[in-house]
Amino acid sequence: MKITARAVLIAVSLLAFELPVLGEETSTPSGAPPGWPDPIEDSGIHSLVLVDQLEYWGSDEQDALRWDLISWVGGDYHRLWIKTEGEVLTAGAGGELELFDLQYGRLIAPFWDLLVGAGYQRVWGPGSDPDHLYAVVGVQGLAPQWFEVDANLRLSEKGDLSADLEAEYDLLLTQRLVLQPRFETSLALQEVEEFGVGEGFNAVRLGARLRYEIRREFAPYIGVTWNRKLGDTADLAREEGEDVEDFSLIAGVRLWF
Repeated sequence: MKITARAVLIAVSLLAFELPVLGEETSTPSGAPPGWPDPIEDSGIHSLVLVDQLEYWGSDEQDALRWDLISWVGGDYHRLWIKTEGEVLTAGAGGELELFDLQYGRLIAPFWDLLVGAGYQRVWGPGSDPDHLYAVVGVQGLAPQWFEVDANLRLSEKGDLSADLEAEYDLLLTQRLVLQPRFETSLALQEVEEFGVGEGFNAVRLGARLRYEIRREFAPYIGVTWNRKLGDTADLAREEGEDVEDFSLIAGVRLWF
């Protein structure tokens, strides 16, 4: 095969472009090509504590202090979650730990986590103080149009199956003033009389909170909430002489760190 001088010249030119200059580094310590920025670290461990609600409820029936806290630690795909909600009556007549969940979360889609774990619920006050453990599986994330959704299925140690759903939306009136409508509901497949829960849909709760973010991490708010017990749960409440509907004014603070 005859190799022309022109072909040899082209080959030498190509090698000159490919070979590194003597003394020049072929890559950065992180492995990135010369001139490229270092890769962004995406496998770090992070954490968040969000006190979404720490508030006072004032109503004609009875006043209460309520909390709603969520916390997680982990990376982008695997996290350990803690959720807790409850209330304490200010008159000292009791209260309820509505949930204390410890869950493992796995990112299953952008903005969506699948959570699996266990939880604890307790009611205290006059009379018996029922409590129970349960297994829980749920999903949490951002639905289209930026609605935050939290849906769970719970199976108690006695075999009682229930489900709950929360949805809320942050409507930015200004860069610091935020209106947050919120919807909650729950249902049960069996009656659990000791917790005042009937079969079917138990209750619906609508609320709206207007917060002012002094800092992103600290925002006092005011709001209103309306609660209505439904179906068999409402019947159980009437038998105990309780109201099945109440309206409350609320004031509280939202913070995270």
